[in-house]
Amino acid sequence: MEKFEVIPAIDLRDGRCVQLRQGKKEAVIFSSAENPIEIARKWVMLGATRLHIIDLDGAFQEEKNNFELIKDIAESNWVKGEAKLQVGGGIRSYETAVMLLELGVDRIIFGTAVLKSPHLIERIASEFSSERVMVALDVRKGKVAIDGWRETTRLVAKDAAKEAERTGAGSLLFTNIDVEGLMKGIEPGIIEEFVSSVSIPVVISGGVSSVEDVMRVREAGACGVVIGSALYKGKIDFKEVMESSR
Repeated sequence: MEKFEVIPAIDLRDGRCVQLRQGKKEAVIFSSAENPIEIARKWVMLGATRLHIIDLDGAFQEEKNNFELIKDIAESNWVKGEAKLQVGGGIRSYETAVMLLELGVDRIIFGTAVLKSPHLIERIASEFSSERVMVALDVRKGKVAIDGWRETTRLVAKDAAKEAERTGAGSLLFTNIDVEGLMKGIEPGIIEEFVSSVSIPVVISGGVSSVEDVMRVREAGACGVVIGSALYKGKIDFKEVMESSR
């Protein structure tokens, strides 16, 4: 992961591509009638080398999930060899993780599992390599939130990051819930502090709403940025941000 990656987010709910404000089920700020497979294809055609796919139904522990849709994206001709996938959302078992890895998903994103089943992360890292394990730390006022952001723990983000690194994570996804989905910009100081607390690569998500934000994330030492709402609401032009970040 030497080069800085600009990664479009494809959040799936009920088979549609959506964006939620601060992860709240009812706070839908974008929902597209377009097939998510076509949306994924569009980002790859515009130059995306990685896609960030989250199964929100899985994250919210709904009875349904979007596995078949993720499978269709992973197996499509224009993704294979063109873009890598990092997939998360309710991955709490070894079987689910392996199923996704065998589909060709490059990186599995574990969230709640890092606190509740650290042995799962250790096992996947040792069997498939740490590069294929990403741990998502969703942070509210410096503390880690779990279960689809519904519960805030007492765990300090930096301590959780170090623990994830020890457990075998090859990379981290840091989301600042306090600014996520608001499209009002990032908090560079918090990002810098987090990135410098570990030696593994960190991807940033949450609040990114301009090309300047993307540049600040890069300057803070992160290896990539996930952009969701700002892309779908037209605040950021993907081609422009790709050119600026080269």
